[in-house]
Order: sequence, then structure tokens, then C-alpha cells
Amino acid sequence: MSQIKVCVIGGGSSGITTAKVLNEAGIDFDCYEKGSKIGGNWLFNNDNGQSSSYQSLHINTSKQLMAFSDYPMPDDYPDYPHHSLIYQYFENYIDYFGFRNKIHFNTTVLKIERIHSLKYIVHTNQFEPKEYTHVIVANGHHWKPKYPNFDGEFSGSISHSHDYKSYHGFENKKVLIVGIGNSAVDIACELSTFSRDIVISTRSGAYIIPKYLFGRPTDHISKPPLSYAPLFIQQIAFKLALKLNIGNQSNYGVPVPDRPLLNEHPTISQELLNKVGHGKVKIKPNILKLDQNIVHFTDGTQQEFDHIIFSTGYEVAFPFFNKDFVKLENNAINLYEYVVHPEYEDLFFVGLIQPLGAIMPLAELQAKWISKILKKEVLLPHKEKMNLSISKRRKTMIKRYGHSSRHTFQVDFFPYKKRLKELIHNQ
Repeated sequence: MSQIKVCVIGGGSSGITTAKVLNEAGIDFDCYEKGSKIGGNWLFNNDNGQSSSYQSLHINTSKQLMAFSDYPMPDDYPDYPHHSLIYQYFENYIDYFGFRNKIHFNTTVLKIERIHSLKYIVHTNQFEPKEYTHVIVANGHHWKPKYPNFDGEFSGSISHSHDYKSYHGFENKKVLIVGIGNSAVDIACELSTFSRDIVISTRSGAYIIPKYLFGRPTDHISKPPLSYAPLFIQQIAFKLALKLNIGNQSNYGVPVPDRPLLNEHPTISQELLNKVGHGKVKIKPNILKLDQNIVHFTDGTQQEFDHIIFSTGYEVAFPFFNKDFVKLENNAINLYEYVVHPEYEDLFFVGLIQPLGAIMPLAELQAKWISKILKKEVLLPHKEKMNLSISKRRKTMIKRYGHSSRHTFQVDFFPYKKRLKELIHNQ
């Protein structure tokens, strides 16, 4: 077999841990980053144009669970650090492990052609086409905004939460935020201090989970053994914890979804319930139609707005691949254990997951598994077995989350972490 040469796409959190793992394993690689710095989504105003960070952003998983396994976050970091501290942590991580020279900045991957097994031609804006034996995609999945379609037209201004940077420009405005995920709620709570009127429109509501339960970061409570318990046990435990800590969220004015707790991705917020309870943020149902600056809602009410912010998620996209090469359906791609493409065992994906917890330590383990595969220290099952595994997982996901494009690559943090460790040790 020819010498292994790997192309890593992306210099965000998943790309840098992949580069670190490959470097330590002695595997030859190039990492291409579109911007002039590392950090990806965590670099505020990243010049690669793909970061959705806003000025006030703090992480919503604790620093202990977000950190890489062999590089803890500093003791003086708060439980939920600001994005600037996370970016500095990534910079320090690269310098500590010494692989910055393997990252090519200001380099956009334009096109990737698979010539045959173990041969890819990678075209960039900086270099002549280069040959690689393997490709690892770590380009993130929070950079291509998804917009809904509503009847009518809106005469005010429209944006997506991806483009939101700060409250400036929204002072004394009447703002409608569509969506009730983490970004939507963060933005609503921030703007409630500066804007005249803040309304969240949601089709079905969301479970609001505070960052602290019983005075501890919430994800410290959800650690094993609870995280390995059957789903109904976890649901009972979380319902009890929420009842004891905040009561019923509907008492604050936030509707409770008709789906069971943990059968959707929850929204993490320490502020929303109080903001709604104080009337600083109002909740409305789904939009029925738009009529100039008037928005009509499905409950028969209507209201005037100056601006609509769509916080309606993102589309997964790989612009460097031919659309027939890597097929996406309902925002999903069929991958064995969310990493390996069963049709092309020389093509891998890192960080293409939506965990109930942090991506970073899971991406690190994904990269370690890939390095073992590349060095033939662990073997992949046959394609038929991988496809069977993918099919079973998809049925399980649909049973729990329904046919939701938001949950196509949802994972439970600790069980998936355990599974990756098993794969690394070929168990």
C-alpha cells in the first residue's frame, strides 16, 4: 500500500483535535483552514465568514465536560467560560502540542475528486492540486443558515441568528425571534434589556433546562451512572430535578412541549424563565402569515415588528464534494458510528454530531479511532454490517425523535463516548 497522506478540512475545534491526534500518531497530513486563525465557530468575527458566535456568547456545557482529555481548561476559568476564553484555550492547546505548522491558513478547499480507492485529488485556492490517500471532513455544521418559508412578505428587516453579533442596532426595536433553541433564547434574553419588545415564536415549545441544578452545573448531575440508565429512568430523574429547582415552566409562561423530556434537544438557559415571568420576553405560537410589518400568528393574534431574527437551525453541507458523491437526505448522511462512510472507507467525518453535551471530547475520540483505522490497529466491519448498524440506529432515532431534520445526528454524550472507546480498543 502507498504511503498514507491525509487531508483534514477545517481548523475549528474538531479539526485541531484531529490534527493533534494524527500528529502524535506519526501520520502525515495537511489541515486546511479557510480563515486566518483556528477556532472555527468559537472565534468571534472569524474571517472565514462561518462563525455563528455573538459577542456575549458563553458555553452551555461545563468546562470540565468540554475540555479535551489530556488538556484541562485552567482552574481560574468559570464553569461556563466566555467564547474568548474558549478560543484562547484552543490556541494554547495547539502551541502546547506543537502542530501549528501542519495547518494551512487562508486555504479554502474548492473541490475534492476521488480517483479510486486511496487516491483523492484536493483542489484549493492556494496550492496546486494535491494527492491524498484519505480525507477527514471537520468543516462543522453551524455555518449554513436554514430559513423557513411563510406566506406573505415582511417589510421590515430580516436576519438569521448566524449573523447576530450584538444588541447594537436593535435598541428600541420590536423584534420577533423565530425558534426556541439555545441561540434564540440567548439572543432574546440579551435583547430584552435593550429592545422595546421581544417576542419568541415557537411551533411546539422546548424544555428549558437551567445551567445549574442543585447549585451544580447541570451536566455534572447527568454523568454516569444516570446517563447509562434506561431513557425512562433519566426522564423521571430530570423531571424531578426540574420540579424541585424551577417548578413547572408553564407557570412562567413558557409552553411545555407535547413530547416527553429528552425526546428532543433541550434548550439550556438560566435566564429565559425569569425573563418571560417578568414580561421582558413574550412567547407566541407559530407564524401564520406575514403582512408588511404585521405578523399573524396561529392563535389568531397579530403584532407589529421592526425586525425578524430566524433562529431556525442550519443545513449540513459539503460544498467541495459533488452532490452525487456524498448524498444528504433530510439533513442526514449515512455514516457508520457517525464517522465512517460505508461506501468509501477512506473518507471520515469528525464532529458531525449533535450531543447532549460537548462535541470536543467526542471529536477527539473520533479522531483517535480514525488514527487506529489508518494504522490498521483496528479493522472496520464489512460494508453490509456497517449499513445494518446505520439502519438500526436510524430506526432508534426516529422512534425517539421522530422524522426531525434537527435530530439526524443526535447522540447521548456518555453512551456515545463509551462506544467510541470500545471502537478504539476494537471491542
